[in-house]
Amino acid sequence: MVRVAAFGWVDGGILDIVLKAGTQHFVAQRVTAVALIFLSLWFIGSMSGLASFEYEVVVEFVAGRTNGVLLALLCVSLAYHSYLGIDVVIEDYVHAKGINGASLLASKFAHILIAIASIYAIFSIGPGA
Repeated sequence: MVRVAAFGWVDGGILDIVLKAGTQHFVAQRVTAVALIFLSLWFIGSMSGLASFEYEVVVEFVAGRTNGVLLALLCVSLAYHSYLGIDVVIEDYVHAKGINGASLLASKFAHILIAIASIYAIFSIGPGA
């Protein structure tokens, strides 16, 4: 039996499957949130340490191997965390099945596109360019 606070004792079945899938989503949100805390602190600290925000200075910053990789991790984590949050909003508030599915698909496509574009931009400027 599974103890669910709002429902009392529930015996297995479909609720176990839902809780397991929900747990994966919950854990992914928390892991990306913690990663974003550290990556954001690094980014803010690094940006505040720059002499200026002129193009050449920023390109030199991104061109550093460590900075480029950490910036790419920041962008990918941010895109994935955003996808997870918007996924929950769509599932909770969009009730028409066709629109729900299309919205989830469009959200996934847009977030993947943003992550790929970010990585491309960073690595075309920085490491390995």
